[in-house]
Amino acid sequence: MTARFLQNPWRLLLAINAAIIVGVLVHKIQLPPYVPYIHLLVDYHFGFIKRALIGTIVALFTDKVPLWLVFALGGATWLVTLGLYARLFQTTFGFTAKTLPTFVFIAGSPFFLKNFMHTLGHFDTYGCALAIVLLLVPAGSLLFVALAALFSIVLVLIHHIHLLMYVPTIITIVVIRHYLAHGCDRTNVAFGIMALLAVSALFFAAQFWGTMPVPEADFVADLKSRMADPSRTDLLQFAYIWYQPLAKEISDTWGRLPHNILGVPVFALLIWLHTPLWRYFANLIGALASDTHRRLVIAALIGVSLACVVMFVMVFDYSRWISNWAVCMFLILHAVKMLPAARETPLISAEDQTTNIFGLIVTLIPRVGIVRPF
Repeated sequence: MTARFLQNPWRLLLAINAAIIVGVLVHKIQLPPYVPYIHLLVDYHFGFIKRALIGTIVALFTDKVPLWLVFALGGATWLVTLGLYARLFQTTFGFTAKTLPTFVFIAGSPFFLKNFMHTLGHFDTYGCALAIVLLLVPAGSLLFVALAALFSIVLVLIHHIHLLMYVPTIITIVVIRHYLAHGCDRTNVAFGIMALLAVSALFFAAQFWGTMPVPEADFVADLKSRMADPSRTDLLQFAYIWYQPLAKEISDTWGRLPHNILGVPVFALLIWLHTPLWRYFANLIGALASDTHRRLVIAALIGVSLACVVMFVMVFDYSRWISNWAVCMFLILHAVKMLPAARETPLISAEDQTTNIFGLIVTLIPRVGIVRPF
């Protein structure tokens, strides 16, 4: 039986991933949704503030926010992301026995859908879903660049840290799918620069002028007025983040650094376990027909990675940042696959025993976590 598993384990690994996702969901429901719940309560009626778009949309439909809405909204977003990624993979690779190992390494990665289930209700999944949309829609006109700018604006309004988390990947997708594939001229370059400046200006406005303008006691009282169960004051313990300046966030992050940095070897191990996928990605880049494309893709990967490093410096949710970095790598891989290639790149082999073992280990890891590993 062991020999048979090592020869063709991938359908079983896919089933194991599905079972683990259900288990992560059951565990998640048992945890208190602190920050995700507050995000559904905060809106713009005190003026322009950071992290208030989702709450403003929720306020259009209900005056009282029940706790279950965190899981309903987060679960719906997760399902949409799953459906979008399945469609993307079908478009890029197709679903066959040969492509199944690649699908398991990406969709079954503890960095991706399993961790999104663990962070259900957080804003990470929105960035991933919108980036996937940009990998699926036609990219030949300026409407594509405008759509990317709109998505980036929405993400920054959901949470300004998206400027570092998913906006760099969105920029990479736009460059690969529009500018490299269809060429550059004065009009589309100028439009892209203006869009980038507008998104950056919005980020700085949210970061430095988006703090809550009323006393914290009044803010908490307003949050209670929107809660379906105002007695659950434990759910409001993170209300201070709407008052915290950047300097305090960085100070808190560096204060926790000696403890949180212990997770870096674990992150490195998790990344190493994806070696078959990274090897395929490297070969895909090496097979590109244009040297210019190759250099720009490598520069984009460095830029996205540096943005992740900046997040490490600013906010201490290390497990989430490294997980979303990996997801960004997965999405950029799909974008690179759309570029002209000088030769075909062999997919991850289902016959390699080491790859099978790595695939099993990656499958059995249920998630990466939020701050520290697991």
